[in-house]
Amino acid sequence: MSRSLPSEETALRLLKDVGCSKSVIEHCKTVTHLGVKIAEGCRRKGLEVDVNLVRIGALLHDIGRARTHDVDHAIVGARIAKEHGLPLHVLSIIERHIGGGISKEEAERLGFPKKSYIPISIEERLVAYADKMVVGSTTIPIRVIVERLLRDSHIPAASIERLMRWHEEFHSYLE
Repeated sequence: MSRSLPSEETALRLLKDVGCSKSVIEHCKTVTHLGVKIAEGCRRKGLEVDVNLVRIGALLHDIGRARTHDVDHAIVGARIAKEHGLPLHVLSIIERHIGGGISKEEAERLGFPKKSYIPISIEERLVAYADKMVVGSTTIPIRVIVERLLRDSHIPAASIERLMRWHEEFHSYLE
């Protein structure tokens, strides 16, 4: 693969080739559908967003689940993506989509390489947000997602706050 974005078909084939299950692939497709819908809404309202990057990043965001279903699937996924020659902006989406973003301090506590895993670009934030809104292959209301996160004592308050900011940033583009 070149450093340019792969096609949707190539991304789906890569998910299969590395061993992602059908349920992971269906989840990725649902996240892609939601992410692209939001990205297109952003573009219609004048925001600069790379819709194709959102499409490919969302399709590949859980590629690491071919090897693990732990939270480090994002790090494993970025490694797989790098091995397959995917561009850096796709690797960043894969690596930063977990939780509501993981700070450098949280990463260190989790045993991750010590750096921030908080989405930066609009495309990274958008894919991370769309991923949080999809459980399995079903889109879930934000209030249900937040209730679930609040019950999990391992989720830092800062992650939930970021998710709420992303919701404020993106939910109006769905209308």
